[in-house]
Amino acid sequence: MVRKFFIFLVSFCFAFKLVEAGPSSDKSTEFRPGEMIMEHITDAHEWHILSIGKTHVSIPLPVILWHDGKLNVFCFSKFHHGQTDYKGFRYMTEGPYKDKIIYVGSAKPTLEIKNPDIPLDFSITKNVASLFLSVIALIIIFLTVAKSYKQSEKQAPKGLQSLLEPIIIFVRDDIAKTSIGEKHYERFTPYLLTVFFFIFFNNLLGIVPFFPGGANVTGNITVTMMLALFTFLITTLSGNRHYWQDIFNTPNIPWWLKIPIPMLPVIELLGVFTKPFVLMIRLFANMTAGHIIVLGFMSLIFVFGNIHPAFGYGISLISILMSIFISLLEILVSFLQAFVFTLLSALYFGMAIEEPEHLTQKQH
Repeated sequence: MVRKFFIFLVSFCFAFKLVEAGPSSDKSTEFRPGEMIMEHITDAHEWHILSIGKTHVSIPLPVILWHDGKLNVFCFSKFHHGQTDYKGFRYMTEGPYKDKIIYVGSAKPTLEIKNPDIPLDFSITKNVASLFLSVIALIIIFLTVAKSYKQSEKQAPKGLQSLLEPIIIFVRDDIAKTSIGEKHYERFTPYLLTVFFFIFFNNLLGIVPFFPGGANVTGNITVTMMLALFTFLITTLSGNRHYWQDIFNTPNIPWWLKIPIPMLPVIELLGVFTKPFVLMIRLFANMTAGHIIVLGFMSLIFVFGNIHPAFGYGISLISILMSIFISLLEILVSFLQAFVFTLLSALYFGMAIEEPEHLTQKQH
């Protein structure tokens, strides 16, 4: 029974994605897979639900602009999908400033705008809204689990508590304690748990093809950049004397690698900045690639359908089966990317607070 329900749920999800990702019913409109894929993986000022013919069902999000010393707050629906201006602001749907909001005043609609007046944009976009939803959900989940522990400390875990406890213990014992050491791991465990569950939850939410899922949060370079920046700051601020000595004056290294040209210190210092950069790119690239592959398989249906309807029907079964396979693979990748990001962060922390061998031997 559970297996049948799972198969039905997966089939429904991808049928829904097929409708959402499909082109307009207007036959004169040429289907462009590249534009469709970029539309689904990039950020937006509205949360697109589905398209039925020429009718687009979406949730408009708040637009917050700072321009000329004034704060302007209104709903994105005021632009009518970029067809009209509002209070002198215009949402560009084409041209070099596509997907940006510019101030044009009373200027006539045109795509050739030189040196536009671009206000500071603090809008609640699709990724930001999904970010708020995931944070609220995680807070509710873990407050509920914490409350369960307080109420039944001597009882066996059950429900959501029994689901999360093995993962929490795994992150604590197999990642934090192993990589950082028993002496200091407790300082960093809260951050590592937060990062792991934040990435894992948003990865899974991005796979869900219908609202409130579908936002490519962990496939947004700014989100992964901030996560990597937190790891970089914690590593840098936690670094002890031994850590910085290994960077600028590495022991047991020939002097000619340090003087007169500090070749090795420059390489080591460069490594300090490349480590968080690798964290940022790895998470961003892996999650974005999965979404592109799924949408690419879906696009094949309409690409072949434009050639001949029979070709579209013929390729549809293969495309849907491959999309389901890739999406199931993405579930595994969601866990692996959260694990890898957390593990590498823990390893960086462990390197930053590692003590010299002679001091460690004295303690033992």
